[in-house]
Amino acid sequence: MQKRRDFIKAAGFFGGCVALNPVNAFGLNNQHLVTKPFGIQLYTLRDIIIGKEEETIKSLASFGYTQLESYEGPKGVYWGMSPSTFKNFTEDLGIKMISTHCDVYADFEKKVEEAASIGLKYLICPWVGPQKSIDDYKKIADEFNACGEIAKKHGIKFAYHNHDYSFVPMNGIIPQDVMMNNTNKDTVDFEMDMYWTVAAGVDPLTYMEKHPGRFKLVHVKDMTKLANGDHESCVIGKGTIDYKSLLPQIAKRGVKHMIVEQEAYTGTNELDAARDDAAYVKTLKW
Repeated sequence: MQKRRDFIKAAGFFGGCVALNPVNAFGLNNQHLVTKPFGIQLYTLRDIIIGKEEETIKSLASFGYTQLESYEGPKGVYWGMSPSTFKNFTEDLGIKMISTHCDVYADFEKKVEEAASIGLKYLICPWVGPQKSIDDYKKIADEFNACGEIAKKHGIKFAYHNHDYSFVPMNGIIPQDVMMNNTNKDTVDFEMDMYWTVAAGVDPLTYMEKHPGRFKLVHVKDMTKLANGDHESCVIGKGTIDYKSLLPQIAKRGVKHMIVEQEAYTGTNELDAARDDAAYVKTLKW
């Protein structure tokens, strides 16, 4: 968990979707698939993808994933390729990139233009970090509004992805509420990381009802408790978050994109985890 936070800071962040269809990119028939598209955040493969981008994404296609959420790694959002080359490569595999996490405080308009040129739906801020005051979160909301306007100008959307820190009260005020209440509903959406929301002791459904229609994407990431009382992510279906009952309710609340992500790999490796996550997702309905 700390590793992800350190990575984001090191990458310069201020502050990751593969759909499963009845026939995958390799023509293999799958049974008992989810009833709507499902995605994967490439951060799930962060330790193996660098230098093996094409090989890794081909593996994801073979697992049945058909949507993708990228992130701004060492080679950028498009992994050393031009936006159009990356689009052609992934779509030839039957995978469509719909969103990406990125540093929205560096060359944001250029990133928006590139994303719009290949049909992405979202640019997402993945991290702002714990702030010193509620006023700091209000300033961030203003910055999000500015990002939303830039994205709107180019026909796409801007969103923010939460961690647990934004649910920690400051003088009785929830920072996540501040960011949601002070952003334009027409131009700023949110991506709920359900793992981090649960880790903060917040019920995802209750919080979505508090802010109806604001969450358009979610990260589907399961949680396991450790012997020391801490927690980490695990293969979906092997943890404590009941996605079989949760996802149908999430879908009724306006969420359009369900995106698999995993950060820890006790007893498995990243590629096997992505495969096992896909296998479990095929049993879900929403």
